[in-house]
Amino acid sequence: MLAQFRVAVTQAPEPGGHLEGPWQDLVAAMRATGTAAAAAEIRRPLPGRGGPDVIAYGSYHLSGSLNDRPLAQLRTDLAALGLGRDETRMETEDHVAYVFEVMRYLIAGDDAGICNLEQQRRFFRAHVRTWVARLCDAVQAHPCGRGSGRRGRLHARLRRGRGRGFDLLET
Repeated sequence: MLAQFRVAVTQAPEPGGHLEGPWQDLVAAMRATGTAAAAAEIRRPLPGRGGPDVIAYGSYHLSGSLNDRPLAQLRTDLAALGLGRDETRMETEDHVAYVFEVMRYLIAGDDAGICNLEQQRRFFRAHVRTWVARLCDAVQAHPCGRGSGRRGRLHARLRRGRGRGFDLLET
């Protein structure tokens, strides 16, 4: 991943976009980070003493505990989309990586009956907008290093931009 950041384009096609600054900051931080430092940063906030410092599960951010009602609702919504948990993975479906992967599928998937703007809007509103901002805030506030705070800032901008786009659909 660090090799990809070393050659990543940092100039926006049109200057002044809302993602330009956070992207440039993230690329600069990752270019200045060595392999050992990046590995340590990735491990540091997740396996803290007695539990993770930053919890990346929606149920926690929505209800205060893991494996709670928000996870049950997410599973119901995923089943309606024909999606389910990969039993070989430790993470439950409300992990931020899983939620973002579902959004990626809804944006780029081939099945137009499922992968369409309306499904994206519904899923985003129910399972991203409701808690990912809290996670981004926690990542940005954590004293874990250069890249994580910048990733949190970029994710927050992406989430706000996507939410605004869905809001515009309804006006």
